[in-house]
Amino acid sequence: MRVLAAMSGGVDSAVAAARAVEAGHEVIGVHLALSRMPGTLRTGSRGCCTIEDAMDARRVADMLGIPFYVWDFSERFSEEVVDDFVAEYAAGRTPNPCLRCNERIKFAALLDRAIALGFDAVATGHYARVEHDAAGDPVLHRAGTWAKDQSYVLGVLTTEQLRHCYFPLGDVSSKAEVRAEAEARGIRIAQKPDSHDICFIPDGDTRGWLNDKLGTEPGQIVDLDGEPVGEHTGAHGYTVGQRRGLALGRPAPDGRPRFVLEIRPKDNTVVVGPKEALAVTRLTGQRISWAGTPPMDVTESFDCLVQIRAHADPVPARARVEMVAHGRDGEPLPTDDLVPELVIDPIEPLLGVALGQSAVLYQGTRVLGQCTIDRTVSAVAATASA
Repeated sequence: MRVLAAMSGGVDSAVAAARAVEAGHEVIGVHLALSRMPGTLRTGSRGCCTIEDAMDARRVADMLGIPFYVWDFSERFSEEVVDDFVAEYAAGRTPNPCLRCNERIKFAALLDRAIALGFDAVATGHYARVEHDAAGDPVLHRAGTWAKDQSYVLGVLTTEQLRHCYFPLGDVSSKAEVRAEAEARGIRIAQKPDSHDICFIPDGDTRGWLNDKLGTEPGQIVDLDGEPVGEHTGAHGYTVGQRRGLALGRPAPDGRPRFVLEIRPKDNTVVVGPKEALAVTRLTGQRISWAGTPPMDVTESFDCLVQIRAHADPVPARARVEMVAHGRDGEPLPTDDLVPELVIDPIEPLLGVALGQSAVLYQGTRVLGQCTIDRTVSAVAATASA
């Protein structure tokens, strides 16, 4: 099998490439240049895809004896990941840029180019497994070890993409095992720190970075009754569920902490309230994808597990697809067309669900698919209207 190994410069992708070579595949390494800032360097464990990372990836490829190339995807990354990130925050949503990068860069742009060049598969260092159903079609499963599972950020992959995905680390028991294997193979970056935070915001200051992109504009922080309780310099600097950094000028009457409940970009307002007001009984989304053929009629209500963040626990839910006449923001469509919308009802209310996050559905370890959350129904509002 001809395999294109995506080599980020980290230990996971290095060991994945080494395993692909050891398995007897014809392997070529490629590093994705996602920024045109040649002076950018990693700072500790922050950031990725830097010059340092490219050099580390090249050294590993040389050690493995495989050809190595750097492909410039910086323009597409800027347009489809960075610009999307900014636009989502401007619209009051909280996107997951790693998931969007997997969807649009690593398993769309990269995979498309790999297939066009005659490769059979793209190998990455993700912790997940591709298996096959009774019909022989690929399906995505969690990694063998729950603690390292990355299937959530791969939930956007489609059946056709899964046909060409190769995850050599899907069965490892721990990161320590990967590092030990790297040491045994003589890979010099065996103890290189994992990257954290958002790769294009290496200093970790998301609010400051967004302020540079979107500017600042004073606005109000209000409670559920609409009473002002504080001020801010830009609603885009907040996310649903946030507690810290609110700097409220007036404490709650009961003295309990308050959390961000809603972001209203149209009037630059942030709504805060008690923790119980974060609970939602329904979430819906229209950007739907299925990681393999669903084993059920998705227009009929089915049992599943839903996960709303990369490190959140999955919770039992019921889900179905409905055809609706409104857009992502709830406004009527400009035509008579209907669009599919995934409706998810958790068995117990979920806390801190932010619009723009992905809701990934599972049955057991199998990933069914996902949607980007567009709207939620508050448990407090549902109780009040009952």
